[in-house]
Amino acid sequence: MNVALYFGSFNPIHIGHLLIAQSVIDLDSIDELWFVVSPQSPFKQKKNLLAERLRYNLVETAIEENKKLKVSDIEFKLPKPSYTIDTLAFLEDKYKAKQFHLVMGSDNLEHLHKWKNADIIMKRYPLIVYPRREDFIIPSDKIMLTTLNAPLLNISSTTIRDRIKNNLSINFYVPQSVEKQILSYNYYNV
Repeated sequence: MNVALYFGSFNPIHIGHLLIAQSVIDLDSIDELWFVVSPQSPFKQKKNLLAERLRYNLVETAIEENKKLKVSDIEFKLPKPSYTIDTLAFLEDKYKAKQFHLVMGSDNLEHLHKWKNADIIMKRYPLIVYPRREDFIIPSDKIMLTTLNAPLLNISSTTIRDRIKNNLSINFYVPQSVEKQILSYNYYNV
């Protein structure tokens, strides 16, 4: 079984994330996509981060009707900060029959060489890359890479959090079920 792993803070999950996920599971080679909710990225500050379990619940709410999409809290149980290579090693050991693929934006691909054990990641795990810009250049080195044909949307979790703080609607930025949960519990309105 081929499983695409989509790592992120998902702070909060939004329509852009879901469109990318749908584009990935539309690939013939992918059976499932797992949203791997990261408790603390080594590249991001924690100050605006909603509690990990709350972000997990928002992802779960957003994907509950799609059986090919799953959410994983595996990184909650691993040492922090979370490094992709450590999570991959853990998952590979636990799910020996699964082939894992990594989903990432072209911006992350450009900085992949800075990741812990990047050379191992590039050699062992097929990458599914979604362009963040129209001028994305596919690297020429010999890595297993699929370029995703997904819509380019200029939506970010930061924009959504800012809209909430400024009492602006997030309707259509996130699924209605996620919007309802965010507003009901007053997330991000600090």
